[in-house]
Amino acid sequence: MKKKDIKILLVDDEPDILEIVGYNLSAEGYEVFTAKNGIEGVAKAKKKKPHLIILDVMMPEMDGIEACEIIRRTEGLEDALITFLTARGEDYSQMAGFDAGADDYITKPIKPKVLVSKVKALLRRLKNEEQEVEDIFKVGEITINREEYKIVNQGEEIILPRKEFELLALLTSKPNKVFKREVILDKVWGNEVVVGGRTIDVHIRKLREKIGDDHFKTVKGVGYKFVL
Repeated sequence: MKKKDIKILLVDDEPDILEIVGYNLSAEGYEVFTAKNGIEGVAKAKKKKPHLIILDVMMPEMDGIEACEIIRRTEGLEDALITFLTARGEDYSQMAGFDAGADDYITKPIKPKVLVSKVKALLRRLKNEEQEVEDIFKVGEITINREEYKIVNQGEEIILPRKEFELLALLTSKPNKVFKREVILDKVWGNEVVVGGRTIDVHIRKLREKIGDDHFKTVKGVGYKFVL
C-alpha cells in the first residue's frame, strides 16, 4: 500500500498538536484527518475509515479511552490501528488504553519527527497484516492453506477439523503474540455457539498432539501463543 493511500486520523484537543503533527504526517505523504475531541473523532473515524488513529487520552466531551472503546465496536473499524498519546507517568492511562483495545501508546511531549518514526513503525504492522490474509502462507516448516483447510507440517499433509484449523491460523498469523482467551473465542467461534473456556484448552491439546507440543505456549491467566 502506497503512502498516499494510507489514511491517518489525529484526535487531540490541542490546536498546536493538530497543526504541527498533522503537517508533518501530511508532509510524509499520508492522507491526514483531524478532530478536536472524542465525539468528533468517533464521527470522523466512522466516515473516513482510517488505517491508523492517534488518540489523545485527556480530551473534553469524550476522552480517548471511551472513544477507543466505541471505535473498536464499530463495524469496519475493528482492525484499525489505534495508538494513544499519553503524558509521561500516566501508567493508568496506558493500561486503560490497552484494555480499551489500543495497539500502542506514544508518550508526550514528543518531537514531531520522532512521532513520524513511531507512526512508520506502527504502519509496518499494517503491511504485515495485509500479508497475513493470503490464502496460503508459511510459518517455519508449517504451510497453511486457507482455501482447502489443510496444513503441511515438515512435508506431511494434515487435514484439521474446521475450528482446530481456524485456531491454528489465528495463532500462526502473529507468531510469539499472546492471544487473549476472549479474543480467541471471538475470532474462532464468534457468535455461532456459546462455548466455555475449556473449549479452547481442548482444541489446543489436539493441536499439540498433531503439530507438536513445543509450538504452543500457555500464558497463565491470559491466553496462548504460537512459537517457532
